[in-house]
Amino acid sequence: MIAAANPVREIACVLISVYTVILLIRVISSWAVAFGWRPPYSGLLSKGLRLMDDVTEPVLRPLRSLIPPIRAGAVGLDLSILVAFVILAVLRTVICR
Repeated sequence: MIAAANPVREIACVLISVYTVILLIRVISSWAVAFGWRPPYSGLLSKGLRLMDDVTEPVLRPLRSLIPPIRAGAVGLDLSILVAFVILAVLRTVICR
């Protein structure tokens, strides 16, 4: 059965894709902050960044408790987001094929 024939699977595939994009935007924004970009304190962009954090943090927080950040000098590499990408890829493969 293909995903288009089942509306629940189709919606799940879309949600997985949207969540993957949101995680990717979170990674890019965190890199931008690491390179010196200052996020705004107010405005539409600030609200969007806060919403992105509110949506992704419930998934990343439990993963961070299982996988602590790797220390490389003064920098910590958060692997929880990579694990989230792998989980989403596996879900996409299982559900959306």
